[in-house]
Amino acid sequence: MKHPAKGLDPDSDIRTYTKYYAHDGMLRAYANRAMVLAFLFAFIALGSLAFAIYVRLQPPTVIRVDKDGNASVVGAARVGPPRLLSLSTEAANQAAPTDLEGRAVVRRFLENYLIYTPDSVDHNFAEALNMMTGNLRSYTLGKLRDDDTVGKVKEDRIISDFQVRSLQHVKNTPWTYVVFGVKEVHRLKNGAEVTDRIVGQYNVRLVEGRRSDLNPSGLLVAEHSEQAMVGDRNTGLVQHSVLDAVPDGRE
Repeated sequence: MKHPAKGLDPDSDIRTYTKYYAHDGMLRAYANRAMVLAFLFAFIALGSLAFAIYVRLQPPTVIRVDKDGNASVVGAARVGPPRLLSLSTEAANQAAPTDLEGRAVVRRFLENYLIYTPDSVDHNFAEALNMMTGNLRSYTLGKLRDDDTVGKVKEDRIISDFQVRSLQHVKNTPWTYVVFGVKEVHRLKNGAEVTDRIVGQYNVRLVEGRRSDLNPSGLLVAEHSEQAMVGDRNTGLVQHSVLDAVPDGRE
């Protein structure tokens, strides 16, 4: 009688087979899981369909916005006083600037445009130009280039100082201001200092633009003019400033 080779078991292949009832149980478990998932997805689909039908049948929402920027729902059921939705962010961005903001813009513009030294003239003129409207900026920039104003300031070592004495709003005129101030201009001529002192009237008209982080007030200079009222020139050895001697009548 022959014995099987060492390490081989003739019944090993038969023992590795799964019993038929265990295999059938696994198939039934998979089928049950598939059925549960199918019912779950069907329930979700029916719920989504019902919600879509409900939303489709609802009347459209109509919102009315009044002149003050308040919004109200038209046709909504009212219980008690009507509820208003305030468009606060947009209304704040488009709120009209105040007279105080206008005065601040005029003062800052004149100080940038009329106060400079040979070292700061480029920066000060750039700040003043950025506060103007586009057409006024182009006209003023062209005039400065034609007159070579910056070159003369640097060549003659001109120093300009300005002091606002009064700032008034013109009645019945939107964003128009009249400023009275004293301007001193110091320059070197043939090695000697020459000082011009001018008491002048400055007319500035503003326009409203959109508020932004670069221009919080939204105001821009649309027109400005200068009219000398009193002026004198001092070429003596001793120079005195009259900016502090004139009484300050600013508001």
